[in-house]
Amino acid sequence: MSRPQSEFHRPAAPWLRPPGAPEGVWEQLLADDPETGDATVLQRYEPGTDTSAQGAVRHDFHEEVYLLDGSLTDLRLGETFTAGMYAYRLPGMEHGPWTSAEGVLMLVRRAGEA
Repeated sequence: MSRPQSEFHRPAAPWLRPPGAPEGVWEQLLADDPETGDATVLQRYEPGTDTSAQGAVRHDFHEEVYLLDGSLTDLRLGETFTAGMYAYRLPGMEHGPWTSAEGVLMLVRRAGEA
C-alpha cells in the first residue's frame, strides 16, 4: 500500500513529541507510508529549545528539511539557519545538536525510514 492521495485540507493529526525527542520538540504528521516508512511532518521547536543533552544525531533514512519560520542554530557547526533555508541529508549524516532561541517551524520529509 502506498501513501493515500489527499487534496488540500487542514492537518488533523495532533502535535506529539517524537519518541526520544527532548523537551520543546514537537511533530505533526502530514502523510506517511507505513510500508516504506516514508513520512512528511511539520516539526517545531519551542522558543529556548536546546537539544545539546541529546548530542549529534544520525538517521538511517534520507531527510529533507525546509525552514518555514524562525531559526535554528547548529551548535557543532556554530551556524544559525533561518526561514527559507533547506537541507538534504543522506543516511548516516551527523547533524546537531541544536538550539532555537526564537523557536522554529520546519517541513521535514523522511524517505526510507524503517
